[in-house]
Amino acid sequence: MTNEATENPTDAPSRSGAPTSSAAPGDAVDGEWSAPLASRAPSAPTAPPAATSDTAVPADLLPEDRYLNRELSWLDFNSRVLALAEDSSLPLLERAKFLAIFASNLDEFYMVRVAGLKRRDETGLSVRSADGLSPREQLALIARRTQEIADRHARTFIDRILPELANEGISVIRWSEVTSDERTRLTRYFTEQVFPVLTPLAVDPAHPFPYISGLSLNLAVTVKDSTTGGEHFARVKVPDNVDRFVQLHRGDVGTVPAFLPMEELIAAHLDVLFPGLQIVEHHAFRITRNADFEVEEDRDEDLLQALERELARRRFGSPVRLEVADDMTDHMLSLLLRELDVDPGDVIQVPGLLDLSCLMQLYGVDKPVLKDAPFVPATHPAFGERETPKSIFSTLRDGDVLLHHPYDSFSTSVQRFIEQAAADPHVLAIKQTLYRTSGDSPIVNALIAAAEAGKQVVTLVEIKARFDEQANIAWARKLEQAGVHVVYGLVGLKTHCKTCLVVRREGDTIRRYCHIGTGNYNPKTARLYEDVGLITAADEIGADLTDLFNSLTGYSRKEQYRNLLVAPFGVRAGIVERIEAEVQAHKDGANARIRLKANALVDEQVIDALYWASTEGVQVEVVVRGICALKPGVPGLSENIQVRSILGRFLEHSRVLHFEAIDEFWIGSADMMHRNLDRRVEVMAQVKDPKLSGQLNSMLDSAMDVTTRCWVLQSDGAWTASPASGETVRDHQVSLMRQRRYTGS
Repeated sequence: MTNEATENPTDAPSRSGAPTSSAAPGDAVDGEWSAPLASRAPSAPTAPPAATSDTAVPADLLPEDRYLNRELSWLDFNSRVLALAEDSSLPLLERAKFLAIFASNLDEFYMVRVAGLKRRDETGLSVRSADGLSPREQLALIARRTQEIADRHARTFIDRILPELANEGISVIRWSEVTSDERTRLTRYFTEQVFPVLTPLAVDPAHPFPYISGLSLNLAVTVKDSTTGGEHFARVKVPDNVDRFVQLHRGDVGTVPAFLPMEELIAAHLDVLFPGLQIVEHHAFRITRNADFEVEEDRDEDLLQALERELARRRFGSPVRLEVADDMTDHMLSLLLRELDVDPGDVIQVPGLLDLSCLMQLYGVDKPVLKDAPFVPATHPAFGERETPKSIFSTLRDGDVLLHHPYDSFSTSVQRFIEQAAADPHVLAIKQTLYRTSGDSPIVNALIAAAEAGKQVVTLVEIKARFDEQANIAWARKLEQAGVHVVYGLVGLKTHCKTCLVVRREGDTIRRYCHIGTGNYNPKTARLYEDVGLITAADEIGADLTDLFNSLTGYSRKEQYRNLLVAPFGVRAGIVERIEAEVQAHKDGANARIRLKANALVDEQVIDALYWASTEGVQVEVVVRGICALKPGVPGLSENIQVRSILGRFLEHSRVLHFEAIDEFWIGSADMMHRNLDRRVEVMAQVKDPKLSGQLNSMLDSAMDVTTRCWVLQSDGAWTASPASGETVRDHQVSLMRQRRYTGS
């Protein structure tokens, strides 16, 4: 599931690129945009009736306490991820995986969101959040809430997951549980493989306190000189280039896996690291540092070089969190607080193991019965095998195709589209945006092949995609070396839209083929993230994408699009106008309803427009995976609004909007957040084909079915599981898999 995460389980993949539930942690305190790119709402033929200036309720007439705090809402989201780990109906190793995702999500939340709040507090920027809290007040609430869910996280592992793993023949053991023969083998392993890479660092007048890198796991050690009686502090870093767990093979045929944490192995051999000294105490600790940074893009400097310089600085960010074992002595903790310059309020005490993201290693155990059944995405019927296979281009000339990943295979649709374009001699040009992609990307390889074949290939690589910066720099250079025209985006804006334009000569005409999606061009995460995408040969969308790429690569300042909403400016304005049009249609007697599916709903203008729609009697249904600042069910304000959250096997990642009375469906890359609507290039596309909009309608119906397993947001900000225990429950994702018969064996 990260956080693009955080994007980015959640938008975000995790720092390693693995899927997370977060995505949300990437909701950084970004710098203000400065580029002049703008888009207004669509031109007259497709725009809804314009609302009058006095249509919506003025903000000053709405209650001041109408928003939930976005940071606490994110912690509630991660708490829902934790609830999946607690759900005994899920396979055991899937639950362990959710514990790992929770830990990775929380890391990124502190590295970005908490870091931003601390920076504001320390620099005296006392700008209050939408719900009226100062940065310091938010930090205090975050610290309290984090300690609560960190305790719950640890107890879930210790009291529930560990015993159940042991019952299934998978043990996580302490050194005291290791047999004599195993100790001999482990000591040999330590001596040969671990000891050479360890560097114990003493602290005394000749040795200053060492720099502790962010997210590294460490042992704080007190040693005593038996001659002088003096005690000294030392730090031992647990190496991060070896597995966190040392695996032992027990049982008659060595098939029963047991896992010893690396810090246990090191702690058992501290006497080897400090010969002649008495080991008084040792405790694990871990520090999280500020990983947010800003690139000064107005300098007369190559953006690539500027970003690389800032990436080098990231590891030296200021501390924002100190995690310590709950058995750490007060004396040891005081020393760490002093030397690391950490506020006591930033300390999280953890029972048991620190950094449970390491449980992804346990997930790799070959125990299929403890995991979800294998899943194989199927080729979309439009691209299915035929006796005489049609090219994707000929298929699209027959009509648009709506894709729903991971149920529809990414590799046999989007990836094949780009690969066929690269190999087709009639294709003249390929233009594409790349925000995140996989480590061995077939998409990148196809673009390189197209350039080498003499096609004009333009790729906008967003090198500021959080936690994927280094990988994207490498892709950009590889593409440039192959002859691809690489653009790094617009000054002050991240390019987050997911678009591809293929220009093909067909006889005497030029035809454009397009893909617009909600997810990244990443074949690996496309099997784990739920997303939708539109592949089309529609002339008006081809013309729109041509204009958009001219804006991204040149000096064009296109302001109106035929079938797209483009941020900054255009997406928020377009959505609010459609909310207003839906309200007007309701007043005129039409059946009105607004349905919105997104990763986050934070933008105050959009929320206020939804409040107004509710007060006018329009039903509003929201499915939000992560953060939601809207308060549903408040009498006189939002009694017609329902908000639910669906988490599960796949990361719910698509953004879909439906305005029932004006009969419009939209999909795109933008969440309802300030960063997306003001500081990013985002694209929303209208899906007009009734057959395709019907597919979106069915998807929303399934997600919003009253029997669908979900969490429902209450007016006080609490999330409650629904349906209630004992009621009929359906799983939205499982239903979609069964409906299409896309499960594998």
